[in-house]
Amino acid sequence: NPHAHVMLTMRAMDERGKWLPKSRKVYDLDENGERIKLPSGRWKSHKEDTVDWNDRKYCEIWRHEWEVIQNRYLEANNRPERVDLRSYARQGLDIIPTVHEGAAVRQMEKRGIQTNIGNLNREIKAANSLMQSIRQLIKNLKGWITELSEKRKELLAEKAAEEAVFLPNLLMKYMEVRKAERSNWTRAGQSRGTSQDLKAVSEALSYLQRKGLSTVEDLENFIETSGKSAADYRKQMKPKETRSNVIDAILAARTDCKECKPVYEKYQKIFFKKTKEKFKLEHPEVARFEKASAYLAKHPDDKDSTKKELLQEQAKLVGEIADLKVPLTEVQEDLKKLRDIRYWVRKATPGTEESKEPP
Repeated sequence: NPHAHVMLTMRAMDERGKWLPKSRKVYDLDENGERIKLPSGRWKSHKEDTVDWNDRKYCEIWRHEWEVIQNRYLEANNRPERVDLRSYARQGLDIIPTVHEGAAVRQMEKRGIQTNIGNLNREIKAANSLMQSIRQLIKNLKGWITELSEKRKELLAEKAAEEAVFLPNLLMKYMEVRKAERSNWTRAGQSRGTSQDLKAVSEALSYLQRKGLSTVEDLENFIETSGKSAADYRKQMKPKETRSNVIDAILAARTDCKECKPVYEKYQKIFFKKTKEKFKLEHPEVARFEKASAYLAKHPDDKDSTKKELLQEQAKLVGEIADLKVPLTEVQEDLKKLRDIRYWVRKATPGTEESKEPP
């Protein structure tokens, strides 16, 4: 996650090397094209930059060039990673970003001291990883369902409907296929292999029985339900993660307001406009205070909440996120078991492509 500050001049220069103004005064006009007079007797105006070098579009261009350079070197060194500087939202990805930790939190975490932000980030990473795993498993299993349904149609045409419909029959056939594959093994090896297969298939049959899965239709419905359950759990987690991020931002804004208030009060007492602008440029605390105040103003409901109350709320949210991760893990385990069954059934079904993904 590269971090950079881009510093540049805001003034243009003429052909003789003389600095030019970085801004100019522009008078506001009414609908008739006339200047607008204020109660003070002055004309209403605003400031415009003489150059557009501070426009955000240039930062976007530079960020993109940095992305291209990184990917070029990653590819040249045969690395699989690729960099994308767009946010998850702009990429259209259903992934929650982690919270910025800051130097103090990072140092505490390195020393083995757990923090609220660190715990939240660990929960977010775990949840994102779970959802990615579940989405991939569901994608693979749905492909297999289609493949198995097509094979069943072929078997139906051959009047082998019973074998095509019932998964337990196919698992038992897998045992026969494995036995044939070991025909040139030693007797001890055949015995060990058969024992291992029998144990694995027995567990699979027991699992199918517990879940009430015996046909392709049962399996398809179960996978569909599992996907919806996973999405529902993730949907419940997102607002809790968002609220926890807001709490972190509120606490940081309060700290900034407290630290920068003395400097900001001095700034407010300055009467002359140019002196005031110069003071603001020389004291970044002013901008920090204004930004923090603006953020707190956006969350008036938290104005009277104490730091202790907010931290307690955040700790509760982190706990609830961890609780929701439990059923997500269970969904993942179910889908992993079905992946193993898919592998065995493919081996037992002539004409289907054997899975490259072992149990």
